[in-house]
Amino acid sequence: MDPAADPAVAGTSTTQVALVFNPVKVTDADALRADLAGRCAAAGLGEPLVLETTEDDPGYSMALQAVEAGARVVATAGGDGTVRAVAEGLTGTGVALAVVPQGTGNLLARNLGLPLDVDAALDAVLDGTDRRVDVGRLVNGTGSRAVAGNGSEEGTVFTIMAGAGFDAAMMREAPEGLKAAVGWPAYIVGGARGMRRSHARVQLCIDGGPPVQARVRTVLVGNLGKLQGGLELLPDARPDDGLLDIALVAPRGPAGWVRLLFRGLSGRHQSNDRTLRTWQGREVEVVMRRAQPRQVDGDLVEDGDRLSIRVEPGALVVRVPKAAQEAIDATRPADEPPATG
Repeated sequence: MDPAADPAVAGTSTTQVALVFNPVKVTDADALRADLAGRCAAAGLGEPLVLETTEDDPGYSMALQAVEAGARVVATAGGDGTVRAVAEGLTGTGVALAVVPQGTGNLLARNLGLPLDVDAALDAVLDGTDRRVDVGRLVNGTGSRAVAGNGSEEGTVFTIMAGAGFDAAMMREAPEGLKAAVGWPAYIVGGARGMRRSHARVQLCIDGGPPVQARVRTVLVGNLGKLQGGLELLPDARPDDGLLDIALVAPRGPAGWVRLLFRGLSGRHQSNDRTLRTWQGREVEVVMRRAQPRQVDGDLVEDGDRLSIRVEPGALVVRVPKAAQEAIDATRPADEPPATG
């Protein structure tokens, strides 16, 4: 359908900016819409295309609709699930994703150093610069259809991390009401409940290499390493290195969990002990003896006994504040080009 012909869609045929928002997460959608429209008018741009997510579609088809309408940047206001779904729709299109944080985690924003303040985030929508980042793709799922009945048939895209085992069980067991009330600390309750699960026996194969057999609590495959509450389990993960970071997590008893949490919060990691073993690669195959809970960027997908994941280097364009990109470029080796769009 032509977006301009849909009475449920606001915008013009010369749309350059789109807004996809989750009405559950955005407390004053009218104010957000008016704010962005005013900024577009001041910049000499047309009325932004405004699209609302639904319970059945968290943002994937809205992202496609924005691309078809000619948008060059899609501002996304919602939680991590909304950001992930819109990112999946924009992957490979060259259209920039801008994040206007509204949820409890805001993990992509935190990992990339994007503004957590709405006003600053809206500034970056029109005055930022574009940065190319990698995405991971779970290729043995059924796309976002596994998440909310919609999405790509090529597999499920994630920007932060996919996992199987305890991490997904923790997300499943976290009470929805508590998450809405207090945010990420609700996952502590989910974690306590998830501890009842037994270890999983897995076989890990990276880039077609020799298999690694292990008995673990959880398997993580990440593009970025920072999780809820500032916990960082993959300190070497970078969003634009063309690599996935893989971790087998197997703490032993309460003391093992305490050590793992301390390392994740302090950044003092000890390489490849039995509690946390890490690798890097471009393609990852994890086979589990029995089906486990699975998640992508905190969205639960159907339980499964396999994770088949590949990296898609530079496949997603993200709109970032100019100051943030300058800070990133300043830390790069002299012979490494900036990852701009």
